Amino acid sequence: MALDKPYLNVPGTTIFDAEQSRKGYWLNQFCMSLMQAPNRERFKANERAYLDGWAMNEDQKQAVLDRDLNRCIGLGGNIYFLAKIGATDGKSFQQMAGSMTGMTEDEYRNMMICGGRSVLGNRFIGEDGDAQAHRQPQGLAGQHKKA
Repeated sequence: MALDKPYLNVPGTTIFDAEQSRKGYWLNQFCMSLMQAPNRERFKANERAYLDGWAMNEDQKQAVLDRDLNRCIGLGGNIYFLAKIGATDGKSFQQMAGSMTGMTEDEYRNMMICGGRSVLGNRFIGEDGDAQAHRQPQGLAGQHKKA
């Protein structure tokens, strides 16, 4: 019997629950492997070959290759594990988070310094707040992708 998951209706949010954990097990194990320097070197030398050594599905591998962290999260990735990819690429967590919102690093930092996104209109899908899907990505970086 499936559990009632009212949190699935939170805009712009994927909750890392038991189901997500099972879905992303090998993706997250791959990420953890990047904690060891020899593995980072092998990955950077031939990303595809290194990924093919893991029991990840093709969508997960492609999301890693594309550095599409939002897609990785949707496919079971946990941000704390995915941060290992960013670190391997020489990115800060702030840079990674900015890329996930479509914001530049400066925009993301400034938003967080000012208290983050407003909670008004962001409690469930269908409200009209900034985190609603039709308003993503909201930063300058996201606007450049549209052009």
